[in-house]
Amino acid sequence: MAKTVQVNGVKFGGENPLAMIAGPCVIESREGCMEIADRLVKLSEKQNIPFVFKASYDKANRTSIHSYRGPGIEKGLEILAEIKEKYNIPVLTDVHSVEEVKIASQVVDIIQLPAFMIRQTDFVVAAGESGAVVNVKKAQFAAPWDMANVVKKIESTGNTNILLTERGASFGYNTLVADMRSLIIMAELGYPVIFDATHSVQSPGGQGDTSGGDGRFAPYLAKAAAAVGVDGMFIETHPNPAEALSDGPNMIPLNDLSKLWEKLDAIDQIK
Repeated sequence: MAKTVQVNGVKFGGENPLAMIAGPCVIESREGCMEIADRLVKLSEKQNIPFVFKASYDKANRTSIHSYRGPGIEKGLEILAEIKEKYNIPVLTDVHSVEEVKIASQVVDIIQLPAFMIRQTDFVVAAGESGAVVNVKKAQFAAPWDMANVVKKIESTGNTNILLTERGASFGYNTLVADMRSLIIMAELGYPVIFDATHSVQSPGGQGDTSGGDGRFAPYLAKAAAAVGVDGMFIETHPNPAEALSDGPNMIPLNDLSKLWEKLDAIDQIK
């Protein structure tokens, strides 16, 4: 059985119910982020969902130099801190350098290591040394058993509050595939496993100067992962994905989340 990782009342792993990590890909505005957070909090309270809010202050790995990246670390963390305080919920954001780890970990509850950066030893160790819960996105180029070395780097700091997230593997140019075996293999490392339903249907760089994706498949993959027995579901959502400034094509519309979670919760109770 996986270790239980607890963050501000939300428990991942063990016999605990399926948890939801959800929010927009990037902070587009304070008002928009607060609106999404408010709706997600109300959903989590109504359906009794253990919930962590996520949003990025900077999308440092955008396809094009012209793509919107976010408000930056200072303004972005102010917004995340406001959401955390107002709703008394844990918050997650991704970081991109050793310096950012030190700053972001003073505000957010979970720092996320972007998939492309999990082989950067100094960065991974700094995340562990922060003392925050560390969510590691498995790289598209990495096998699930490769995550053992990333885990050891974090454990070397004494930090064992680790989450492991599957987000799809490279399957030819601009294509990802979600290998459900990965969820089982990573669980054998002893830590809670999260399934990123929306990035798993992404097409990196698939639209030339932006990434594409097909969000209609995300709910199906989410249900499959719930049946395998993951500990949490990572979902990027937006009131109008077509107007989202990042990763809109693979998002799940905010209005669709309630019905989807009813199904995920029912599946989770069978596992």
